[in-house]
Amino acid sequence: MLKDDIFERLTALLDTHDARYRVMEHATGGRSEDVAKIRGTHLGQGAKGLVCHVKGKGYRQYVLAVLPADQQADLATLARQVGGSRASLASPKEVSELTRCVFGAIPPFSFHPELKLVADPLLFERYDELAFNAGSLERSIILHTEDYRRIAMPELVAFRKITD
Repeated sequence: MLKDDIFERLTALLDTHDARYRVMEHATGGRSEDVAKIRGTHLGQGAKGLVCHVKGKGYRQYVLAVLPADQQADLATLARQVGGSRASLASPKEVSELTRCVFGAIPPFSFHPELKLVADPLLFERYDELAFNAGSLERSIILHTEDYRRIAMPELVAFRKITD
């Protein structure tokens, strides 16, 4: 089963790198706000992963863009920051092929060579722990933020919408 495969890969990776984390089984939450309540975490602790297709200026790249769940992505900024001119969300088929997960269950780690991992710097500035779905809508991992940064090593790219 796909979700168990990803969960096993995640926990093996975290264990290999002595990460401080805990696993939580829970009901399917739906929206990020609902899942945060179920987990007992702040919305901003959620590490939301968006699989995007960035193109333009001879550039074509799939990107797993991670940002706090209380923020919105600015896809035009993301595209410019990674070297393209436009970005769009990947199709459900592409998401499944690149992550082996369904929408909403994508962990903030890339296990596919064609999926570049980037994270908005705000993800590392507010909370000691991050929470994310671990390949399943019914299972989350709550991981120390610095362990995530050290193990995943995402490229830092500011791409969240800035609202005044």
